[in-house]
Amino acid sequence: MPILKWLLLSILLLPFMELAAFIAVAVAIGFGPALGLILIGSLAGLFLLRHAGFGHIARVRTAMGRRDFTLLQADGTGGIVLLSGVLLLIPGFITDAIAVVLLIAPLRRIVAEAAGLERRPARRAPDGVVDLEPEQWRRVPDSQLRDDREDRRR
Repeated sequence: MPILKWLLLSILLLPFMELAAFIAVAVAIGFGPALGLILIGSLAGLFLLRHAGFGHIARVRTAMGRRDFTLLQADGTGGIVLLSGVLLLIPGFITDAIAVVLLIAPLRRIVAEAAGLERRPARRAPDGVVDLEPEQWRRVPDSQLRDDREDRRR
């Protein structure tokens, strides 16, 4: 089954899975504490979106306005934090668990690299040569280059 069908099926089944998870947690710890955990998760998502999300949304708008999507790749983990805030805002234990996993920095970097939002830094060869991808460099005319040999002599 293609991944798109699995994704669609999981999105359609998510409310039922969230309800089953809520019932299981409510049976284990009680209805009141389970409802409190749901509210705390939603408030955490709201605060996360309010503090971390606005800067990223502004960068996305700037990148879209300039039609420069490399800016979005440079801030790939910011998009993951934004997604985590949205997932926390949605009431449910499954979405909250996914959001908390995405908020862990090493896992967030792995997810961003897997999604193609962030690239690994350029590798430096032993001789000091840096290998760059074609979209990571551009040619600059010699007249625009600054001669910093005098600065190094000082």
